[in-house]
Amino acid sequence: MEEAVRIRDLNKSFRGHLSLSTHHVLRGVSLTVPKGVIYGFLGPNGAGKTTTLKILTGLLFPDGGEITVLGRTGASPKIRRRIGFLPETPYFYDYLTGAELLSFLGRLFGIPKAELADRSEVLLKSVGLENKGSVQLRKYSKGMLQRIGLAQALINDPELVILDEPVSGLDPVGRREMRDLILDLKAKGKTVFFSSHILSDAESICDEVAILMQGQVVKEGPLDKLLGSEIGFWDVTLRVGRGFQIPEGCSVLVQQDTQVLLRVEDEKSLEKVLDAAREAKAGIRAVVPHKSSLEDLFMAQLPGERAQ
Repeated sequence: MEEAVRIRDLNKSFRGHLSLSTHHVLRGVSLTVPKGVIYGFLGPNGAGKTTTLKILTGLLFPDGGEITVLGRTGASPKIRRRIGFLPETPYFYDYLTGAELLSFLGRLFGIPKAELADRSEVLLKSVGLENKGSVQLRKYSKGMLQRIGLAQALINDPELVILDEPVSGLDPVGRREMRDLILDLKAKGKTVFFSSHILSDAESICDEVAILMQGQVVKEGPLDKLLGSEIGFWDVTLRVGRGFQIPEGCSVLVQQDTQVLLRVEDEKSLEKVLDAAREAKAGIRAVVPHKSSLEDLFMAQLPGERAQ
């Protein structure tokens, strides 16, 4: 499979006050982003996600290591023309309207005026701002700014879209809309590389992920392989009568009046619970299998005290 991004042994440090100390942010980061996938770059605050993305886009220079973006070494101007980037906290000229911002940025890419007008209109519609193009950005909400930020990242029709915390600060509706927009980009053949610490969103849309901890990648690969397919336990909800005996091999999580929620750890115990429920003519309300989640995988990587 072709690679959109390849990073090997990336290192970056910053000097402290008066250069008396050195803060190592990236410590040999290595990862590979295939073309045409949604790739989640995950980690807690301060792990080095934003620093990595800035190096990829040429906004920072590494101390060492090697990066390849869209088949070329380094983030040259020619490569940056094929990249769309949305920073975590974008700053726009707030006296511009949404349409004026896209027009301004499009002219920087040399897009012809006639083509730019049509492209801006299509982008505003695609991000849900078709009726807000004439509104000044200072009047935009947080969610609207994220949407116009995504639109500006797409103005040059990029092959690779890099998004830094694109759902941060959005309400549930805004997060859902942003996820849908990212999925739509993949459907159009784009590669999306985004950082996040909101694991549920990443799990719902990512093909592959890398987990960054203290400047090092501790897990990387296709999400389905990292999580596996085995069921860890089942939650069983029953409506029971008096005298119902809870079979061995399960534990009671919640019991209220005639309803009980059981945690069952293995398949044999599950069969016993269901057989006992049928024999006692209890109502089987739900049997919910639970597989390992991205949150489980993430928490298992936390160092020392934070994992406890």
